[in-house]
Amino acid sequence: MTRSSSSLLSRRAHPEIHKPNQDSYTITPSFASRSTDIFFGVFDGHGRDGDKCAKFARDTLPPLLAESILHSRFGGGDELSKEAMQDAICKSHLECNRRMHASRTLDDSLSGTTAISMYLHGCRNRITVSNVGDSRAVVGRRGEKSDGLPSGGVGASTTTTTATSGGGATTSALKAFALSRDQTPYRRDERIRCRKKGARILSLDQIEGLEPVKEEEEEDELGNGSDMILGEEIDEGGDPPRVWSPNGDYPGTAFTRSIGDAIAEDLGVIAEPEMLTRELTPDDKIIVLASDGVFEFLTNQSVIDICAKFNDPLEACRAVVAESYELWLQYELRTDDITIICIFIDEVDSSSLVLSQRNSSADLKSSVLSSAESVESIYLENDELVVSDSRPVRKNISLEKSRALEKMKQKYICCKDVSDESDDYLDLDKLYNEKTDEEKARISEAISTSQIFQNISDAQRDLIYGYMEPMHVKKGQWIIRQGTVGDRFYIIDDGSFEVRIVPEGEEDVNNDGGDVVHIYTGARGRSHPSFGELALLHSAPRAASVIAQTDGQLWALHRIAFKKVVDGKGGKKDAEKVLRKMLAFMSFSPEELTDLSSYLCEAKYVSGDTIIKEGEPGDSAFIILPGGTCESVSAAGDGSTIKSSLGGDDFFGTEVLEKGGTKKYSCTVTAMSKVTCWILQKGDIKRVLGSVRKSEATA
Repeated sequence: MTRSSSSLLSRRAHPEIHKPNQDSYTITPSFASRSTDIFFGVFDGHGRDGDKCAKFARDTLPPLLAESILHSRFGGGDELSKEAMQDAICKSHLECNRRMHASRTLDDSLSGTTAISMYLHGCRNRITVSNVGDSRAVVGRRGEKSDGLPSGGVGASTTTTTATSGGGATTSALKAFALSRDQTPYRRDERIRCRKKGARILSLDQIEGLEPVKEEEEEDELGNGSDMILGEEIDEGGDPPRVWSPNGDYPGTAFTRSIGDAIAEDLGVIAEPEMLTRELTPDDKIIVLASDGVFEFLTNQSVIDICAKFNDPLEACRAVVAESYELWLQYELRTDDITIICIFIDEVDSSSLVLSQRNSSADLKSSVLSSAESVESIYLENDELVVSDSRPVRKNISLEKSRALEKMKQKYICCKDVSDESDDYLDLDKLYNEKTDEEKARISEAISTSQIFQNISDAQRDLIYGYMEPMHVKKGQWIIRQGTVGDRFYIIDDGSFEVRIVPEGEEDVNNDGGDVVHIYTGARGRSHPSFGELALLHSAPRAASVIAQTDGQLWALHRIAFKKVVDGKGGKKDAEKVLRKMLAFMSFSPEELTDLSSYLCEAKYVSGDTIIKEGEPGDSAFIILPGGTCESVSAAGDGSTIKSSLGGDDFFGTEVLEKGGTKKYSCTVTAMSKVTCWILQKGDIKRVLGSVRKSEATA
């Protein structure tokens, strides 16, 4: 007997909260007239009619597959072979695609949907996972070794994380394995296939002339080229490689397979699924099917780690959706639609199968089912999946977000977080306080999925625990305010908090923070969401307001403390060399320059952006990173114009930092290409000097 339970959540995107959710989903029990069979599917629509395409696939694909299975059973026996099942699934996807093209209720010329599905076919408790596009299926398996999995088979994460379940469950270690592989231009085989159809593979920046178009890689059937290099080079700012027509700048799909997309189909964007068939084992504990919005900032392992903290799959879904949504808010100006199905497998007995059903509801649409599993493994000959994810996980803010933060910074240059006191001479010794083992465990759980805490040492982790400040808050208290310059990262230990955003170009006329776009809920023994992570990396304006819905408890980590712990000595050696050349820092010791470099934060610009303007007040100097070019223009004493070109390791704006110097910029600097700069603020210099004075006083 096998017992398991599943749950689903779907959340629409921000800021388009009044537009239809383009994700759709299905959990269909008693599938194809078999009480032991269940069909799970997640459909992620895109384009103008994306919501219609996703719903069309949701309503059309399952009945087509059920009909095909029934027909095959009638003609070839009660239980279908792996080959017969995959043939039925493939034909059903292609027929769904054909019917979508013919539909008069939608226009799929430049719209369509991806599809990730899992068919649990019951007598053998075998699953077949089918994928069209870049949504994903992942299994969390128990144990250090991938027992029952062939070498080079289903791809595993390289790390194993031990997580404690919420509600007092026992500790378990699960490793994430991919049950599907993203079909995107990151994959060499998919690029080759689309290029053979005449497609161009370029990023948006390359299309718009902001990035050079390199000669195509020598990719052939002998194995030249690679899966990941293309994506790693292009996608740092959220600009993935896309499929384009040779005759124009369309369709621009970031995936290489979909249902619909009639125009892209001629360029190799097809509806034929890739499939994996296997029988579940006692080590399989969690299965996740989710749209790509979940995996933009979370790895497969992170998703499984989050789910493993809970006994209830609905709570696991809520936690993954919340974490994904929070990361979208931090790193982007928008969020994607996010949909996840989570299946918990509790026990295995291959002798029989039990199916039960219950329903649950939350603020988001949800339903809960039970499903099942069994003991042997069976694979397609070509079902080898890579160990790493099929596309790089985003770790940086997008170019659009960076530019928006810089604009807000100029507007709100004098503002601070409502919770921030003066920190020019922050005393880290007074800030440090010991935590109990229980408190450390809660903080550790909260930061476990954050990218910026992934590579810290145990010693650094202990220091971060110590520098976490306890904050008791009251209902209605503003924690951060949109537009204020933030310096703290927050973890919710207990309580509920609203995230509110005033849309761009509008005013907060009601002084309520704008529209509610998300609610964080933390509780001891359960989840501990966090917000404000970017404040640890960038002294930049907050993109949203957070207000306490209830009394609560927070942990706060100051940016200065984080920089001291993580950067330590030698954080940015190249930047130190440039700082030595600046007149304002000629008298600084090597130790002070090292300290100063730890405060540098990053900003991105595109060609035509004005970085500073002559005569305007400022408090920051800029260092151009290699690869970027700028033009400096200033007025000479005789009224003429002085122009000069700036490149990598050049700097400007230092006049506003020099003691006794002007507080206004003496030139206008414009980006002539895509540019990344290190930024140093006047307040950071005060902090370094304050730290030196304190050291001298206590020496």
